[in-house]
Amino acid sequence: MASPSPSPSSPTPYRQIRALYTATTITVYQAYSPAIALAAVTQQKLSAAPEFTLSRMTWIKPSWYRSGYSFKDDKQTHILALTMSRDRFEHLLSLSSSSDGTGVARDKCAVRVQWDPERNVELARMPWRSVQIGIGRAVVAEWVEEWILKIEDVTECAREMKRLLDEGRVEEARGLMPEERVYPLEEGLRKVLRMEEAE
Repeated sequence: MASPSPSPSSPTPYRQIRALYTATTITVYQAYSPAIALAAVTQQKLSAAPEFTLSRMTWIKPSWYRSGYSFKDDKQTHILALTMSRDRFEHLLSLSSSSDGTGVARDKCAVRVQWDPERNVELARMPWRSVQIGIGRAVVAEWVEEWILKIEDVTECAREMKRLLDEGRVEEARGLMPEERVYPLEEGLRKVLRMEEAE
């Protein structure tokens, strides 16, 4: 049985997955250079541009991926929203290297899960963690070619949020954020992800 969502008055757990999702799909985020992002949106395939490589781990975040609101560096100027099925997303989580604690070398892992500090709309660090998922070489080709259902460029939304923040209009910027909810997971997957750990 999936863990219940906390009530509005409940404290936020130290580790929690928050995402924009439907009954069947979930949205995850990545940031890329224009060469990769524009081709990906046009052809609905991350591998559309020759600059995209399958030879290294690629990282996705289900929590709104700001990447400095696209101004972080010239290799992350376009923020993409990638839609995939919840079944495939949870399958990725089940392949996490944290599932057995065997200390498998990073470049041998099919999937790595990392818990990073969550940030609010002003990019201030929050006291809880948000998941980042590294998709390794063993599965990245399948993920790119078969598991992504839709690719959307959300860069302009991110930049509008940054403009509002620069003008001190924080609530308006917050209103542009996706409606993320706590993502429910079966207890077995929660153990794989070590979600009950406090550090």
